[in-house]
Amino acid sequence: MDNDVSAGSITSIVGRLALGITLLAFGLGYTNVIDGVSTADAVSLAHYVGGVALFVAGLLALRDGDVANGTAFSAFGALWFTWAVSAGGSASDNAAGLFLVLFALVAFSVALAGGDQLTQGTYGLFFVCLVLLAVAQFAGNDGLGKVGGWFGVAAGAVAWYSATAALAHWPTVLPRRAAGRGVTATS
Repeated sequence: MDNDVSAGSITSIVGRLALGITLLAFGLGYTNVIDGVSTADAVSLAHYVGGVALFVAGLLALRDGDVANGTAFSAFGALWFTWAVSAGGSASDNAAGLFLVLFALVAFSVALAGGDQLTQGTYGLFFVCLVLLAVAQFAGNDGLGKVGGWFGVAAGAVAWYSATAALAHWPTVLPRRAAGRGVTATS
């Protein structure tokens, strides 16, 4: 197994923890797996941890010259803050679906921007989560919303692992297989 380990910057670790915790709460709220816990229960956490803390982590990352994390964290922080502030409002299902589509486009952009495998995995899973949730909003399909919630939980778990791995010096790179018999991969 490849044991590449990334210490990560303090800002990226804090940002990944904030994103991971927010995604876990948000996703679990949609799955309804915990009795009595819904997405409405994630609003306060999304407001302060996902919104304010993540936005500040993004600004600090940009100040440190980390454009990828700075862009992702500040954009997601602003979006989480907006979602939390508007939660419980009188928006139509189509307006909520549109917001999720726009949120998904940001996740898609940062997933394509590159970075390590865990970061791309987090944003890719988050993108799928948001697309499924948007379609569920447009169609009024709670079952599809639960599936989207599980993708949010998976994205949160990957973000949380990424931050924990950086702190604990655990492996952060998945092993790669050679292209075929007798072929040796180099990195």
